[in-house]
Amino acid sequence: MKTYVFLVDTTKARRTRRCHAFVSLCLGGLAAVAGLAMLESVATGQTAAPGQAVAEGNAARGKQLFEKKTCYYCHGSAAQGGRDGARIAVTAMSAPAFIRYVRKPGGAMPAFTEKILSDQELTDIYVHLKSLPAARAPNEIPLLGQLWEK
Repeated sequence: MKTYVFLVDTTKARRTRRCHAFVSLCLGGLAAVAGLAMLESVATGQTAAPGQAVAEGNAARGKQLFEKKTCYYCHGSAAQGGRDGARIAVTAMSAPAFIRYVRKPGGAMPAFTEKILSDQELTDIYVHLKSLPAARAPNEIPLLGQLWEK
């Protein structure tokens, strides 16, 4: 009986693994830099889309509720999004749409009933989210430009 030995090109496999690790590291670094750039910006106030009124709420209380009700676990401390939650900073939703979504969300997000968060508390969280600065464009972040030059 003949025995066949299959040789695997370990050098090529090793190079492929290194390349994948490098790409993962770069993408992770870019995400971290983008998150830091967003945190670096200072909120200048409430913003609303043209023709859309700003909801009556308290952004400072909304920030406290965002932390107290652990929204940041999934959505990130600056609402930038994460593995488990969408980016909700500077959301395009109106306040009523935001409240409806939190009450009956899609996907894996748990529903927050009126017993857990009142409409006023959700409005405060909404105003806090609208007060967060928008993420800067990648070409406006100097460190990213330096990475691309290399």
